[in-house]
Amino acid sequence: MDKKKIEKAVKDILQALGLDIKKNKDLTATPKRVADMLEEVLSGQFKNPADEISVILEQEHDEIILIRDIPLYSMCEHHILPFIGRAHVAYIPNKKITGLSKIARVVDVLAKRLQVQERLTTEIADVIMEKLRPKGVMVVVEAEHLCMVMRGVKKPGALTITSVVRGIFRKNEKTRQEALSLINSYRRQRD
Repeated sequence: MDKKKIEKAVKDILQALGLDIKKNKDLTATPKRVADMLEEVLSGQFKNPADEISVILEQEHDEIILIRDIPLYSMCEHHILPFIGRAHVAYIPNKKITGLSKIARVVDVLAKRLQVQERLTTEIADVIMEKLRPKGVMVVVEAEHLCMVMRGVKKPGALTITSVVRGIFRKNEKTRQEALSLINSYRRQRD
């Protein structure tokens, strides 16, 4: 990432907006702050999410493992505005499991890129399928997009929900419904 180019681009944008960063002391450090922020929130583009699943353990467990409500934030590649939400990731092992935090790390790496929610959901499922070779994976992502809140349609509170199902979750409706029930039962208790 070329932070100096980003700083220059931010200066150009501020000037194009009619702002004088030399006169307005509050804006003096803004180009550097924006470059630092982008380096942090887009750090996932420099990482391979599959590397996050570094520990794979042999286990005979063959029921659903669900990590629910994994917080996420990402940047929409259409407007470079954030979307903020949570991911729910379920898988049924095929003799291989990983640490629970590893799944959350995969979500984090993939979210810290310029993204669209649909692709993010698919990529999470694909990495888990590739690394663990489970009987099935289900990923549900729900997020509020600031591009829908701050501009355009201006609908705060509207959630976008995307899902991807692989393996047994796609083939077996009862298994898919069990995972959805686990996600939603918590929601009913929380609300």
